[in-house]
Amino acid sequence: MKRVDNFGAGPGALPTAVLEKARDELLSYQNKGISVLEMSHRSEMFDEIHLSAKNRLRRLMNIPEEYEILFLQGGASLQFSMIPMNFLQKGQTAAYVLTGSWSEKALAEAKKLGETRIAASSKEDGYRSIPAMNAIYSESNDAYLHITTNNTIYGTQWHVLPSHLDSPLVADVSSDILSRPLDVQSFSLLYAGAQKNLGPSGLTVVIVKKSWAEQASKTVPTMLSYQTHLQHDSRYNTPPTFAVYLLNLVLEWTEAQGGVPAMMEKSLRKSGYLYRVIDEFPDVYEGHACQEARSRMNVTFRLVNPERTKQFLTVANDYSFIGLSGHRSVGGIRASLYNAVSEESAARLAEFMRDFAQSEK
Repeated sequence: MKRVDNFGAGPGALPTAVLEKARDELLSYQNKGISVLEMSHRSEMFDEIHLSAKNRLRRLMNIPEEYEILFLQGGASLQFSMIPMNFLQKGQTAAYVLTGSWSEKALAEAKKLGETRIAASSKEDGYRSIPAMNAIYSESNDAYLHITTNNTIYGTQWHVLPSHLDSPLVADVSSDILSRPLDVQSFSLLYAGAQKNLGPSGLTVVIVKKSWAEQASKTVPTMLSYQTHLQHDSRYNTPPTFAVYLLNLVLEWTEAQGGVPAMMEKSLRKSGYLYRVIDEFPDVYEGHACQEARSRMNVTFRLVNPERTKQFLTVANDYSFIGLSGHRSVGGIRASLYNAVSEESAARLAEFMRDFAQSEK
């Protein structure tokens, strides 16, 4: 069966081995005569899947016991509202660092619920960079400081994260979770939509410090309260069971690949293939991000001759490279290199880019 080289930004590529195992178990999970799609979320069989996924993620990310792992719905976008609803108290201010569209959306939701401020921003340079550490300040009255660790639309990424803040640090890690080590203890809450490095769409992973969750507002609607999901082990209502099952398979695959350190090494190599071609042909390709802020997950660039962008994408599609169109808000080209994208795929794309550039001479 032919498989394309999928560079889509999300839902992104899934490991072939995961898809094959899910296919083989679709009708009868572990030969028990029932599909995961059919089993009760409170059954012993699903208990095992649920606990296995939590334990694997805890191992992969070295998550301390004082943190809880939640499997929620609504995507990362729902977290934009849940976080201020739970933690932005009257008399406090929520601080946001703006590095792209998703941090802007997170700020917009918080503004509807309380006082906010922009702690730093790279909007002035077209989101080509990440604010310098000395430009970011937190205040004792901040409910939290929110960052987005990787910016899928603009192709920038935090390579040094804020530390020693006066307020709790919250991060949207949707597009680079498991691609590099994170010091979980530096954060009060991490959240990620699964559809990039964790599994399929429909599942959101939240990692929250228990002591901080205990400080959350008690007047939040039931389904939007972190306490509800903590008290019911993410099963207050029916969770996205098949998505949790696939998450567990992706985590199993990640462990087999060597875990997060191996994923980071691969991401450095994969992104390096593409950035080298962009730098080699500056008269053909123009990268969006400043070199020091380049994302290893989303390589964004344009053709210097904008009229050639459509031709590039058309020929790329003929070579079975898909998902390369830039986000509709900015255009251009974007190659997403999530963990399941193989080094071979990235190398093939780099070779195509080099051949295309040479044909432009």
